[in-house]
Amino acid sequence: MASLRHERRIAAPADVVWDVVRRPEDIVAWFPGITDVTVEGTTRTITTATGLVIPERIMAIDDTLRRFAYTITAPLYRFHLGVIDVFELGSNDSLCVYSTTAEPDLLCLVVAGATAAALEEIEHLALAARST
Repeated sequence: MASLRHERRIAAPADVVWDVVRRPEDIVAWFPGITDVTVEGTTRTITTATGLVIPERIMAIDDTLRRFAYTITAPLYRFHLGVIDVFELGSNDSLCVYSTTAEPDLLCLVVAGATAAALEEIEHLALAARST
């Protein structure tokens, strides 16, 4: 089982950064390669640019901890857990951490590679929201 983590310091309040990631349907705005999403209860189904449909189960949306956790339930994964945490470092300073644990290991590398780009988009959206 492989586990990878990317993090990005963002010059925006933690609540602003959290607001970017907390709504499961908003993933299309910040995760590269996702073109469509549906959410029904705790099930989120994403569609990639290549047409792959991937079901996920939302494990937690915790506004107090600023934590979003989900698991991919597609059969190609034996195990998957994705967690996004937003930490307040100061009034206009946050740390956004995106962790991926998966088996088989190769699938962890594939997803975790995209999470670094996702953090960049999260930062852009948070900075834009902070400016309004």
